[in-house]
Amino acid sequence: SHTNRRATFFILGWVAERYPLLVKEIHSRGHEVASHGYGHQVIYHQKPEEFQKDVATSKKILEDLTGSEIMGYRAPTYSITENSLWALNILADAGYKYDSSIFPIKHDYYGISSAPRFPFIWNLNGDKPEILLHHESEAEKQGLRFLREFPVSTVKLFNYNFPCSGGGYFRLLPYFITRNSLRHINKEKEPFMFYLHPWELDPDIPVIKKISPVSRFRTYVNLSRTKPRFERLLREFRFSPLSAFLK
Repeated sequence: SHTNRRATFFILGWVAERYPLLVKEIHSRGHEVASHGYGHQVIYHQKPEEFQKDVATSKKILEDLTGSEIMGYRAPTYSITENSLWALNILADAGYKYDSSIFPIKHDYYGISSAPRFPFIWNLNGDKPEILLHHESEAEKQGLRFLREFPVSTVKLFNYNFPCSGGGYFRLLPYFITRNSLRHINKEKEPFMFYLHPWELDPDIPVIKKISPVSRFRTYVNLSRTKPRFERLLREFRFSPLSAFLK
């Protein structure tokens, strides 16, 4: 807030139930409150009816607390993949206006490497969601049932998409990579999607011992650098909530 920047906070329903005043404060400061689901279960491990209950419950909890429509959703661990595209129809049925769960890279837990790097539209009229690159106004004219998608930002190098937009990548890679990637994407006249988890701002979070070396590295690398880097990023660039791009 001290940099006069606004963001989208994807909040778990489970957390909102336990910290309702925090959700209300986030909303009162002009940030967008959006859904991260209820219990942080990856989608491809859920049945459709379980997922439907999860996203509907989360949406209602957050709307009751903020008094505003919850328009956006981001899946835990970006878990809308080729194997869980069915989730998009459920999101639309639940009243969500956009999704931000697609990471256009190859990864062991998430990603659709063939997905567009920049915002696009999901056509939900057929048996399987299809990617449309035109603006939602065209989808509305055609009478299509659709969902907006805001993918996580990547840069293209040697015909591959490389992550550059936050989280562990922000902690692991030198700061100038994020900065230069942001500038490059903006020169393409496209928005840069930056993300961060609240725990990444706390270098003193408890160390979980019973996890793999790879998971331990991903979780704890360079935590002490996150806050100063993040504050620098906020000083150097302007940011807006995702809902601002719906208008």
